[in-house]
Amino acid sequence: MTNTPTPAREMNDVNRVHFAKFDSSLYPYIVAVFVGVLLISNIGATKLIEFGPFITDGGVFLFPLTYIIGDILSEVYGWKAARRAIFTGFAMSILAALTFYFVQISPAADAYEYQDAFESVLGFVPRIVLASVLGYLVGQLLNAYVLVKIKQKTKEKHLWARLIGSTVVGEFADTLVFCTVAFYGVITGADFLNYVLVGYLYKTLLEVLLLPVSYPVIRAIKKREPTYLQN
Repeated sequence: MTNTPTPAREMNDVNRVHFAKFDSSLYPYIVAVFVGVLLISNIGATKLIEFGPFITDGGVFLFPLTYIIGDILSEVYGWKAARRAIFTGFAMSILAALTFYFVQISPAADAYEYQDAFESVLGFVPRIVLASVLGYLVGQLLNAYVLVKIKQKTKEKHLWARLIGSTVVGEFADTLVFCTVAFYGVITGADFLNYVLVGYLYKTLLEVLLLPVSYPVIRAIKKREPTYLQN
């Protein structure tokens, strides 16, 4: 007996909301990449970068990928699975910050000449840490929630609407919270508005530009998850 989907079954699959079970083989690896990208981005974000008239931070290179991976988690595995990954990333961010803090305050060996440099880059800066974890938590939870809510309306159709719609909301919340908590007062006036808008527009446009990559990746993961169409 063949397992080839009939046209009627394919239409039924499109008109239902599907999520894979997140105790599957791929979910832990995707979460590991998600957390790794987050931690690297948080370290990079400690440096402000200026490209001509545009001001941003070092997180600009990798951090948008956390939203792309977050979209994959939400689209394939659902709200509960995405939330678990987000809280795991949150816990690891706190652990990293505390680890860097204890390393910072530990007495440096006589042969170690880079204490000031270490503190400048990885030193425990409560304002930056608070901004990072708050922005991340608010933005990622909103991103996942909005994507799943849109999927409940669109079923398996209009993936682009879910990916872009969730990013528009999540990235705005993340960028606004992070920039305000981390640098408001340090960067003021038009420079602060520039910082917020450039960061937000860049991250949002990057996800739009990467849709041709996100689509086949999501499709491939769905095909690899045997429980996806069963739920």
